[in-house]
Amino acid sequence: MTVANMTVADALLLALGIIAVGSGALVVTSTHLVRSGLYLVISLGAVAGLYLVLGAELVAWVQVLVYVGAVVVLLLFAVMLTRAPIGPSGDLDRPAWAAGIIGAGVGLGLAALLAGAYHWTIYPLPEPGTAARMGQQIFGAWVLPFEVLSILLLAALVGAIVLSRPDIGARRNAEADTH
Repeated sequence: MTVANMTVADALLLALGIIAVGSGALVVTSTHLVRSGLYLVISLGAVAGLYLVLGAELVAWVQVLVYVGAVVVLLLFAVMLTRAPIGPSGDLDRPAWAAGIIGAGVGLGLAALLAGAYHWTIYPLPEPGTAARMGQQIFGAWVLPFEVLSILLLAALVGAIVLSRPDIGARRNAEADTH
């Protein structure tokens, strides 16, 4: 494909892919924990944009609601509640050359695997799903995994609150000592 044959969808896919990969690289190279979380929001938002361009609106909105809306907010709450350092952290400063070599090798290996598996063949798309079929699947076959995920997120939030409040454990120990 040449630049002259590029459609708007192709240009959007390319731009959103560059944003997703670039902000993903900033997530792992940033020494600021909060900035790393915000770069993760940008990366996940770009992936949701990729889903929108590809015509998977439901997956895009699930991406925004579940990952951007819940997981990243949970991460930022955990940072705030555990009183993690806001500024640059020496623990997050690792040599980047080893990660770059490994990441490039994995990326090239995956690209070769996908190119070899599909041989640039265009496959026909299945019929689009209806809201009734999606609702039947989500609230029928997939209701248990959604409930388990919500309990897991709630337990993580309660755990973060307990870890951030050392006076809760001290109060319980003091009550046990007086009895």
